[in-house]
Amino acid sequence: MRIAVVGHGYVGLVTAAVFADLGNDVWVVGRTAEKIEKLNRGITPFFEPGLAEIVKHNISAGRLHFSLDYHKAIPGAKIIFICVGTPSKVNGGADLSSVFEAAEKIGKNLGNYSVIVTKSTVPVGTNRQVARIVQNNKSKKASFDIASCPEFLREGSALSDTLNPDRIVIGVESDKAKELLLDLHKPINGERIVVSIETAEMIKYASNALLSTKISFANAMSFICEKVRADVEEVMTAVGLDRRLGREFLYPGVGFGGSCFPKDVKALIFVAKNHGYNFELLTSVYKINQEAKERFVEKIIKVLRGVKGKTLAILGLAFKPNTDDMREAPSIEIIKKLKEAGALIKAYDPEAIPNATKILPNIIYTKNPQEAAQNADALIVLTEWNEFKQLDLSSIKKVMRHFFLFDGRNIYDPGKVKKLGFTYKGVGRE
Repeated sequence: MRIAVVGHGYVGLVTAAVFADLGNDVWVVGRTAEKIEKLNRGITPFFEPGLAEIVKHNISAGRLHFSLDYHKAIPGAKIIFICVGTPSKVNGGADLSSVFEAAEKIGKNLGNYSVIVTKSTVPVGTNRQVARIVQNNKSKKASFDIASCPEFLREGSALSDTLNPDRIVIGVESDKAKELLLDLHKPINGERIVVSIETAEMIKYASNALLSTKISFANAMSFICEKVRADVEEVMTAVGLDRRLGREFLYPGVGFGGSCFPKDVKALIFVAKNHGYNFELLTSVYKINQEAKERFVEKIIKVLRGVKGKTLAILGLAFKPNTDDMREAPSIEIIKKLKEAGALIKAYDPEAIPNATKILPNIIYTKNPQEAAQNADALIVLTEWNEFKQLDLSSIKKVMRHFFLFDGRNIYDPGKVKKLGFTYKGVGRE
């Protein structure tokens, strides 16, 4: 089947690579000449385990193509995926300008019949607007159906999530579109959920909002646990053994980040407000997420009795491990606040440094954890990379000036760290 994908970010490129690998002829449309030129040479614009290899393989096989031209990609495509960004506006609503721009250009280049599928996370009603834009720009001979197929991939495991999802949500209003999309997804595992377009749009927001709520609940519990001298990790482990709840996402830390949770929580609050509902629960979820970062900074400053003139070694910059994504990463706000308080920052991340330098230009970047820790007054973990979990802390301690360890992801055993001679401070535990 011939497929077109508009957008080559995480969702677009992973979607295109997977469907090409399943034997389809896939065309990807972008709008940055430099990125398209690199992609045609197999150079991916971001780090995702296994993605570069699958892109190169399918380019060589002649199944994956990248272009700036809609007229090369759109005509003849049975299914067209819109996979462009929907960042937050100042008011919290989703910026849909890229979605509508894509819809207009798709309409102008539409062939005989296509299913136009929005994979971007969009508020309820967006697909109807896409349909109107396409209808106003298409030729008389062209016909189409719209559909909503939200993605549920996680950065760092995007390929396996795309091939082995828990569910595939298909929001449609015509049998023809439904059958085409079911046929396309036949090689992919996961339960099929066929619903209305509006329901599909809402499923994605509900999913991300609930996951964000679990994280903020764990963080709120960590605030209380610190006050009463309980161990939040033991509390959450016991809670998670209840099969009704589970442990996934009940992990306290320095807050959630990335391109989805923060913006989707804000967008759902905005949608609810526009429809006359004050979503106080999600408002609190967002506030707790901000508070988690602020409390962590306050803890560092309090324990160190100020950070002015002190050297702090940061381990981890990306918002989560196995990605180089710095969007809404908690490290950004934490580092900025520590710098404002007078600290000298040295930082290491296995993948995110090239992206971090654009956002945090005035800190020292190092080649490894040992270099970051050299003459440092404290070690601060902000991303739970496996590399850090296996770190030889006794060797790290030898190069440090003072021996404080602030574990923002609770990856270390407090007792073992203290035996090495560190003053240990985690999140919701001592």
